[in-house]
Amino acid sequence: MHRHSIAVVAFDRISPFHLAVPCIVFGEERGGIGVPSFDFRVCALEADALATSAGFTIAALHSLDPLASADVIIVPSWRDPDETPPAPLLDALRAAHARGAHIVGLCLGSYVLAAAGLLDGRAATTHWAWADDFARRYPRVRLDPNVLYIDDGNLTTSAGTAAGLDCCLHVLRKLAGSHAASQVARRLVVPPHRQGSQAQFIDEPLPERANGEKLAGLLDWMRAHLQTDHSLDELAARMAMSRRNFTRRFRETTGTTVGAWLIGQRVAFAQRLLEDTDLPIDRIAEDSGFRTGATLRQHFALTLKTSPSAYRRAFRGV
Repeated sequence: MHRHSIAVVAFDRISPFHLAVPCIVFGEERGGIGVPSFDFRVCALEADALATSAGFTIAALHSLDPLASADVIIVPSWRDPDETPPAPLLDALRAAHARGAHIVGLCLGSYVLAAAGLLDGRAATTHWAWADDFARRYPRVRLDPNVLYIDDGNLTTSAGTAAGLDCCLHVLRKLAGSHAASQVARRLVVPPHRQGSQAQFIDEPLPERANGEKLAGLLDWMRAHLQTDHSLDELAARMAMSRRNFTRRFRETTGTTVGAWLIGQRVAFAQRLLEDTDLPIDRIAEDSGFRTGATLRQHFALTLKTSPSAYRRAFRGV
């Protein structure tokens, strides 16, 4: 089985958190819980110790040479949108992209990918607070500032801090399957899967009021009953809310609509069944709440830009 190689780019004045995210997702050995090991390297153009934005220094053990062969290259949040990244880094990213490497820009790392010209004509995102600035600088990029991350072929970009973790878990899922991503998420005590289309800015992501706790329980119940046709009126009644208040509260908490949330959960469940079972497509469609194979294929095409059969082959070789 191919052992994927992953290179993370470090640079002077880097944010320790944005560097730590890919390190903790891909760089730690977790073979005992069904997560493959990666050929993981932190690379830097500078040979000297690198200052961080938190006041301490780090040292990268590798130059940019591993970018010439890495399967995945991750660029953490760039230090300054006003500063053009160094030419050797941009050249290395262009060469990697030309040979088909998967390149990821976390948060303001999208500025680096855009400066290299990789995002021209492609869909991308970045932190919402810099979206207007990004759009002015790179008008050829199809920027969507309202999502957590965007996967456009072999280019992936993410929004702000926590979305970088969602993005890396998404990349891990593509490389190693949903079980591996779920196991890492469980160790990190974070949600195992948030669709990239979820809104960046959620008014109350961790609700503390009684209704918030009750809604969290409702979400768990809905996940356990994906085969059920959930109407807004019935869900609102479970929450003892009006339909209007329920839909508002749901969006405040999850950043999306009930329908979109359900589709995301059903697609994620179908992915797990495709990876872990030999069930036929029509049975998976039924178990995940899509009813028919045709409907499942439609949502796979819209959400993942692939078919259930192709997805299964990618992870199981069947």
